[in-house]
Amino acid sequence: MSEAQNPKATADTKGGTAESSATQTARAAIEPSDAHVLVVEDNVPNFVLIARMLAFMGVQRCEWKTSGWQVVQFADTLPRVDLILMDIRLPYEDGYQALQKLRANPRLKDTIVCAVTAEASEDQMRRAKKAGFNGFLGKPLDPDRFPSQIRRLLRGEEVWEWK
Repeated sequence: MSEAQNPKATADTKGGTAESSATQTARAAIEPSDAHVLVVEDNVPNFVLIARMLAFMGVQRCEWKTSGWQVVQFADTLPRVDLILMDIRLPYEDGYQALQKLRANPRLKDTIVCAVTAEASEDQMRRAKKAGFNGFLGKPLDPDRFPSQIRRLLRGEEVWEWK
């Protein structure tokens, strides 16, 4: 079975490591045009960039939350959430605190959550993995690689790229 066919495999990526995750559950692949994405980002230009890149690849449903505070309550009002792109440094509650609350919510606990941060390093990536994120993308985001990274996440693959 190829890596693309195996949702438990992760690619050996620039800045990441190849390994399979025993805790990762198999998911049905979601096409970008069908995806519901929540972006948790406090910086307006960063959100606009992410939203435009998502739109360019066909994502039609993109919601925005500016802090980790009450992210669970907000996400719970949405009809569906397939992917959450979560900044780590957020006002009120950081991405780690928000993730902990998402994982405690029965409806949202299995949602794919990818850390997105300007504080990208090997140590930060390890911390995010240990905390339970499904992926890690370092800023600045690479517009050439971003569509592939998002498609892989929507297929249930973990994406760990910090450079």
